[in-house]
Amino acid sequence: MDSVTFGKAIADETRQKIMRLLCCQWLCVSDVVEQLGNVTQPTVSHHLGILRDAGLVHARRDGKQIYYSLNQAAVAVCCGAIMQIFAPEVQVDIGQ
Repeated sequence: MDSVTFGKAIADETRQKIMRLLCCQWLCVSDVVEQLGNVTQPTVSHHLGILRDAGLVHARRDGKQIYYSLNQAAVAVCCGAIMQIFAPEVQVDIGQ
C-alpha cells in the first residue's frame, strides 16, 4: 500500500476509533456499533469497507456474521514506509 492510500484510510476520526477497537480482538459490525455508541451500522460498515480495501483489517466469516480485526502488520509496514519517505535519517528505538 502506498502512503497516500494509507493516509486517506486513517484520515477519518471514526476509522481511527474503529482501528483502536479492533486492535488485538475480533469484533463484528454490531459489536463496533455498540462500542462506538454514536455511529450507525451503515456508517460503521462503510468505514470497515474502506479499511478492508486498504488492507488495514482482517475479515473472517462465521455464519452470517463477519468479524474484523486490525491488521497490525500492515499498519506497521505503512508507518515504516512513511518514516522512510519523510524522516529517513531518524532512528526510532522501539524498546523505549
